[in-house]
Amino acid sequence: MIQHRKRAMILSLLGMGLGQLYNRQFVKGVLLFLLHIAGIGLAFSLPRAVWGLTTLGEKSDHLEKVGKVYVNVRGDHSIFLLIEGMIVILAMAIVASIYIANVRDAYLIGKRRDQGEQAPHFVETLQYLKGAKFPQMVIFIPVLLVVFFTLMPILFMILLAFTNYSAPNFLPPAKLVSWIGLEGFKNIFTIKAWNQTFFGVALWTLIWTVCATLTTFTGGFVVALMVQKKGIRFKGFWRTLFIIPYAIPQFISLLIMRNMFNGEFGPINQYLGYFGLGGLPWLTDPFWAKFTVIVVNIWIGFPITMLMVIGILSTISRDLYEAAQIDGASPFQQFNAITLPTVLFSFGPLLVMSFAGNINNFNLIYLLTNGNPANPAYQSAGSTDILITWLYKLTMDSGKYNFASIIGIFIFIIVSSFAIANIRRTKAFKEEDLHR
Repeated sequence: MIQHRKRAMILSLLGMGLGQLYNRQFVKGVLLFLLHIAGIGLAFSLPRAVWGLTTLGEKSDHLEKVGKVYVNVRGDHSIFLLIEGMIVILAMAIVASIYIANVRDAYLIGKRRDQGEQAPHFVETLQYLKGAKFPQMVIFIPVLLVVFFTLMPILFMILLAFTNYSAPNFLPPAKLVSWIGLEGFKNIFTIKAWNQTFFGVALWTLIWTVCATLTTFTGGFVVALMVQKKGIRFKGFWRTLFIIPYAIPQFISLLIMRNMFNGEFGPINQYLGYFGLGGLPWLTDPFWAKFTVIVVNIWIGFPITMLMVIGILSTISRDLYEAAQIDGASPFQQFNAITLPTVLFSFGPLLVMSFAGNINNFNLIYLLTNGNPANPAYQSAGSTDILITWLYKLTMDSGKYNFASIIGIFIFIIVSSFAIANIRRTKAFKEEDLHR
């Protein structure tokens, strides 16, 4: 008995597409064989990719004497070698996965031939992909884009954290970058200037995130209750009025607020002067600057919460409130037993994501205060800098790319672990699991 499955599998092991050609799937076989040739070409660049990834280069830019003149000779660029190595290895991993799928496909088609069936033609294969495998085909391209444009930058950031890539001594191509392992993590916790900055900025980031999340939620919730309250007239007007801060581009709003809170010529201090009150250092004093960013965030952030809560409140049946009134429940008891649980049930996951978003709220801090006022005890950070703005300054202003990568890893761990843990604890998520 002819064992088509074994022959097809062996041929596909020797080269992608050969098993398909044996199974008389000529178009598929040719396409896979062309990919096999491209994979061979990619494999030739693998040794250099591995060398570059492990050594990060051996020769930096240097001068060589040619006759009586010194000529600058280009050396190895450590960061380019790192990126090139990542791309080649990742591409090889994708080719390897296709190779495994090719072997499996050849075996299964050969098995069908052993059972007396005909191998599907290319048109039938396309129809199969458009039918039973349509979800996988649709998601394949997005997954590929995620791998190269999301996973790769994250992996690149993680790898940089284990190097000494920083100014002024380790900037390619003039200087080579080296692997230093956990030394960067150790320095950020043991060197006083760095650990003082890290813990100070991290503490303020936590305070800012909690305050920003709770104040915008509370403000939006209260305004939504007021607008939706029975007997309030011109509800459409009030909704439109309160949504204006969200309708204005945030960039413009923050620049306007920055001028309004200016301690020297800002209108807010001028208004205080009209009432005989002294002006406040809204943006120049550490305490008042932190207070200001929280207040401005309330103004910018509460409208979206208000709209969402209004939508939730409109879904609550009036029969529940009427039944509660018949039972003698006070307005506070009705709010505590009906309104608040319903809003939290629907808004809970959004509240968690709002918390995660505020940890990375770069725009508000950078545009309003730029992290100022300056803090002499901090390294490349001001009194209102949060972790994400400190990371930006470490890269753009100081060139401390390895420390910035370490901060990025901490932000990723904090945000992802908090979001996953708390979303799984929300009632909406638990009830969704029960209905599966």
